[in-house]
Amino acid sequence: MQAKNLTNDPHGQVDAVILCGGLGSRLAGVVSDRPKPMAQIGRQPFLDILIDYFSSFGFRRFVLCTGHRSQVIREHYGRRSDSLEFVISDEPSPLGTAGAVKNAEVCVKSDPFLVANGDSFCPVNLTEFYDFHLARRAVMSMAVVESGNRSDAGLVAVDDCQRIVGFEEKGPQRHGRYVNAGIYLFQKEILSLIPANTKYSLEYDLFPKLVAQGAFAFAASRPLIDIGTAERYESAKHFFHSYADGGTDGSLAIASYACRKRD
Repeated sequence: MQAKNLTNDPHGQVDAVILCGGLGSRLAGVVSDRPKPMAQIGRQPFLDILIDYFSSFGFRRFVLCTGHRSQVIREHYGRRSDSLEFVISDEPSPLGTAGAVKNAEVCVKSDPFLVANGDSFCPVNLTEFYDFHLARRAVMSMAVVESGNRSDAGLVAVDDCQRIVGFEEKGPQRHGRYVNAGIYLFQKEILSLIPANTKYSLEYDLFPKLVAQGAFAFAASRPLIDIGTAERYESAKHFFHSYADGGTDGSLAIASYACRKRD
């Protein structure tokens, strides 16, 4: 099944905001000359894999929220010659994940818009995610995956209607079933809740405020890959290599996989 092209949807083009500004201190031992999302996976940066995956669902306009070594990203996407549009939103100083989104407010044209972490990948079917968000009239929708045995990430508590009812941080006794996959759909009204020019976190500051305002969890039976540590970076390389087929980019192979396989 071919992915539905969101640019042809009656709701209009959907911007994709990607968070690329983290320092990547835990990865500095193996990737020290570039921002973390630009870490190489085979012959391409990790960020290219995300963008190619999102564009396979019809996304065409990308707002890249940069900070640490932003010039590397600016130069790379300034050279890229295809039909995609790239807008750089550079942080004057570290603003946190929510602060970076607020800083990019003037760049965002669509409502809703996609937000994604630049250092993690989850092959969610973005067409289904988009339809889920609209059907629930959500102020924010979050892609989530089963928590499994992960103890290094906060958990998302969800009711029977898939409404987010709370968040649990790292700890020995936890009851949540899902972890945040780092992909969201936001209504633009959310931006009014984020203070300007202030360091502000999505996970710790913004999301708890949204529980009472209509936030929903889109559960996906998909792997969650991140490159936050040297060990996970190596695992990510193996993951994408396993999906590459005869030179085909791993991201495009997984896009086909995501469209074929249903939750």
